[in-house]
This record gives sequence, structure tokens and C-alpha cells, in this order.
Amino acid sequence: MLARILVPVRGDGMGETVLAHAASLAHRHRAHIIVAHCRARPEDMMPQGLSLPSFARANIVAQAAELANQEETALREALHKMAGALDLNETDRPDGSHASVQFIEEFGRMADVIKHNGRLADLIVVAKPDRDRNLGTNALKSGLFQTGRPILMCQPHAAVGPQFGAHVAVAWNGSLEAARTVALTLDLASAAEKVTVLTAGRGEHHTASPEDLVDYYRLRGITAEVHRFEARNPGLALLDKTVEAGASLLIMGAYGQSHERETLFGGNTQSVVDKANIPVVMGH
Repeated sequence: MLARILVPVRGDGMGETVLAHAASLAHRHRAHIIVAHCRARPEDMMPQGLSLPSFARANIVAQAAELANQEETALREALHKMAGALDLNETDRPDGSHASVQFIEEFGRMADVIKHNGRLADLIVVAKPDRDRNLGTNALKSGLFQTGRPILMCQPHAAVGPQFGAHVAVAWNGSLEAARTVALTLDLASAAEKVTVLTAGRGEHHTASPEDLVDYYRLRGITAEVHRFEARNPGLALLDKTVEAGASLLIMGAYGQSHERETLFGGNTQSVVDKANIPVVMGH
């Protein structure tokens, strides 16, 4: 079972849908959610390359601190309302009897806040990056490549159904990334009522087959079935096949630059990040 879920927030309006997805899983696992707010350091607000007199610097620091205080107050009030609406107990001492949440704040960059808190989280939940507004990419990258933990990418402003997480689809091609993601997400698969293994083509040579994965799951008390498909773009097809299977969540390994250099995350992974219209859990 999941025990700790990290939800990093930055006051960009995405907190509500991200927390709703986290809360749905927290109720399924009786987990504790940590909402981590990234507070900018005053020195980071200073104009770069511009020499300012001491009084001007002091004014900028004071204004930045006041804005940060206002943002923190607003976020705490919003979290309190959302916690009530989502039936989450507000506590910093969870006992595992009910889904719970707490708010913390740290100074620094969002990537550092995620790295610090994410390495001891069972799952990190973020919104899908918004390329037009240049928001969210660093959070996703930090969660994937700096924590060693699985990360759930959910759609902005998407409603969370009561069966979220009840049927999960697991992408399998026999790769190292896929194998590690399977190991990282056993709690999600164990708590699901149905698991579908999606595989395109024949996968890698001399590696575990989808049927081998089904046998592995069986040893863990998880019943899974295999669904094979052919596609020129497996990344996009995975999204469609997940919906066709009736799953509410896709689990897949994520490739990075070192594996496929043509894109930020790797070809198939980038396709999923760009086009996903369903929640996706990725591991690296």
C-alpha cells in the first residue's frame, strides 16, 4: 500500500486537480499526502546583472516577502477547503487509519523541493506540463530523474472518477525502465481490481515477455492479462489502448535524454507527455 504521496505546488492554479488525484489514491491506500509549497528566496527575486543601492534591494526583499506571505496564506486556506471537500484529515502525525494531508513550505527552487521530499515518497503527483506557459516541465523532470520514485502526471482541470486506480494498464517492452517501473508501482497494481499489460510488437530480444510479467504479478497475488497491439508510434498508441481497455491509469517506464536524444524525455515518452489525456504514472 502507498503510505506517503508528495504533491508539490507553486500557486499556478493546478493544485486542485493534482490534490484531487492524490486524494483518490490516498483513500484507496489510506495514505498521507504532503503538499509542499516552493517559496522563492528573496535573493532569487533580484534583477540579474543590475547594481542596486541598498535601500532599493531592501524594498525588493520586503515586497517579495510580502507577496510570498500572501501566496502562502491563500494556499493554506485553499488547502483547508479542499481537504474538507476531499475528506482528508489534516495532520502532521498520520496513523494510517484514514487518508490525511499536511502542508509544508520550503525555500528554494521547485526542482530542489521535489528532490528533497520526493526521495522518501511512494508517489509524486504533478500536473501535465504546460508548454505554452512554460510551466511544469522542471517539476516533471526533477520527479523522474532526481528522486528514483514513480511520478503521476495528471491532466489539468480533469475530474477524478470514483474508480480512479481500480483498473490500471501497464506498458511492457522488457526494457530496464519498464522493469524498474513495475517494481516501483507494485502497490498501485496490488490495490487495483484489474491489471492489463499492454505490449507493442515483440519487445526487446532476450528479455522477459509480457507473459513472464503476468507470472511475476501472480507471485505477488496480482491477476493480470496481456493485450498485444501493433503501432508505428507506440507512445501514442499506449494512450489509446489504455482507454480502449477501460483502464483509468497508465503505468509506463520513462526514457531520458541519454537513451533517446532526439527529444527531452525520449521519443515515446515525449509523445505521452505531450499528448496524454489520461493520468500516467512514469518511472525511470
